[in-house]
Amino acid sequence: MKDEKLQKALARMGLGSRRQMEEVIKAGRVTVNNGPATIGDRVEQGDEIRVDGRQIKYTAENEKRRRVIAYYKPEGEVCSAKDPEGRPTVFERLPKLTHDRWVMVGRLDINSTGLLLFTNDGEMAHRLMHPSSEVTREYAVRVLGEVTPDIARALTAGVMLEDGMAQFEDIKEGGGEGVNKWYHVKLKEGRNREVRRLFESQGLKVSRLLRTRYGTIALPKELRTGRFLELDKKDINTLTDLVSLRPRYGTGLHGAAKEKQERIKNKPLKARRTDNRSDSRSNSAKPKSSASPASRGTRNTRDRNDKR
Repeated sequence: MKDEKLQKALARMGLGSRRQMEEVIKAGRVTVNNGPATIGDRVEQGDEIRVDGRQIKYTAENEKRRRVIAYYKPEGEVCSAKDPEGRPTVFERLPKLTHDRWVMVGRLDINSTGLLLFTNDGEMAHRLMHPSSEVTREYAVRVLGEVTPDIARALTAGVMLEDGMAQFEDIKEGGGEGVNKWYHVKLKEGRNREVRRLFESQGLKVSRLLRTRYGTIALPKELRTGRFLELDKKDINTLTDLVSLRPRYGTGLHGAAKEKQERIKNKPLKARRTDNRSDSRSNSAKPKSSASPASRGTRNTRDRNDKR
């Protein structure tokens, strides 16, 4: 049996969306094994695929090297490949792929920061995001106001939002004084602005939100704002085990790529901002190592703040 539909394979290799590839096929611009292609054709390893006469190096999805990167999203970037308003996007700083594409795992709104995962494995991304997988996300949240015991019980018991019931799996105090207090929360969904809306349902406003963990991957302590790290085999396999996917041969870092990651861990790259104007804003929003309640919540956040 052939491996996958042609239009899906072309889209997966980063040539455009599946719908765009269907139009390219309809226009007669694609051949498979020297014959004209049609929508619905299936391809497998060894087939010769050409678009506009140019040969496309095809690797079956279940055979290609699985890659995952962790990106520290700064405030002000949009979780989209392109933004009609011209704002910077999270994809602009990712490493370029040839005949492949990065798929974002989950989203963060423009005002949120922290861990974003990207992978070249579409099925892996789908499983990590799907509600049935119940993959835990963790956040450090600065809230204007106090989360009383009654509010905490309501948020963990469940609150009816406009798109259905939602709840935190856990909520713990993270310190802080006055009206700005930090909390550490966990939930197993990724609905739009869910963390913010849960607090808003109790009359509280989130002034800062930082994702510190997605599934088995914590925000690396050596990672700086606007930078990424590629995960090695061990970390990738913990994610695939989480969503019941088999390991793939060749997964992980090798040679020069592995050496580069080790250098970054030993000497982290400096933070990058979305633009020059954001420096003062980002610095003022950043928890200070001497007073940050978030820094006492997790070792990763504490170590990162101590080095800043």
